[in-house]
Amino acid sequence: MAQQRDGLRGRRFTRSEQDAGAAGFLDGRVAVVTGGGRGIGAETARALARVGAKVAIGDLDLGAAEQIAAGLPRALALPLDVTDRAGFTAFLDEVERRLGPIHVLVNNAGIMSLARIEDEPDDITLRQLEINLHAVIHGTREAVRRMRPLAEGVIVNVASSAGKAGFAGAATYSATKHGVVGLSEAVRAELYGSGVRVCCVMPAIVRTELAAGLGDARGVRTVQPQDVAAAIVDAVRTGQFDVFVPRSAGIAMRISAMLPRGGRERLARALRADRLLLDATDSPARAEYEKRAAASAPYLDDHP
Repeated sequence: MAQQRDGLRGRRFTRSEQDAGAAGFLDGRVAVVTGGGRGIGAETARALARVGAKVAIGDLDLGAAEQIAAGLPRALALPLDVTDRAGFTAFLDEVERRLGPIHVLVNNAGIMSLARIEDEPDDITLRQLEINLHAVIHGTREAVRRMRPLAEGVIVNVASSAGKAGFAGAATYSATKHGVVGLSEAVRAELYGSGVRVCCVMPAIVRTELAAGLGDARGVRTVQPQDVAAAIVDAVRTGQFDVFVPRSAGIAMRISAMLPRGGRERLARALRADRLLLDATDSPARAEYEKRAAASAPYLDDHP
């Protein structure tokens, strides 16, 4: 077992090597991706399959998950509402029954509803808390229970740059992502020496449906979901904890953290970061996404 764990560490693989399937370091291992039917989740499932993993894709939209799985070798698609915690546990049980012990869990499912705090309905607040944070806590707990006895495994929690700073227009979303960062740091400490690792992925602006209606912030490069997927695979391979996508976002965060509060806020205004999400709250381009996000947790609808 120790030899297997050591085999997961070493040099980083480039995006081209991953795309070519040269880095088969997860050959035969089981990887699970929540919210894997579209966006970052779908690209992560593809990237994990390219490095040899047997991939289980869980998504509320089973048809979307099945479409992704159909294009991958040794892939499994199953319905998953991450807010249904008993159902989430049963989903992981079924994955293990059909594919084997889980080595990688990517807690990716999430929504971002934009509104000024006084305009955000309480049910939307609850959905974001349940999907973005409580589900990640539950998924992490279940992964630890399964991986610790094996003395190996990787838990990847997809947070956001909003987990390191607050963004106007997305107060609850920022709160949930701060929670994911804190959770990941705490669990990393709990797992020290266990053979189980935690990675916290913090993308900036990713051109997926979740970012519909968002403009550009000065000095922040937007990325594609494939870029985030490549960073996730790289983190699984190397054991890196703090994963910023693009890496320049991490540099900007560290520089900003050294400034006093007033300096950070002036910098945010200069880069338009203070308006980036707030301006999108009234964007017609977000209407379809917001509608889907508002109906994203059937379990919550059945359990007031």
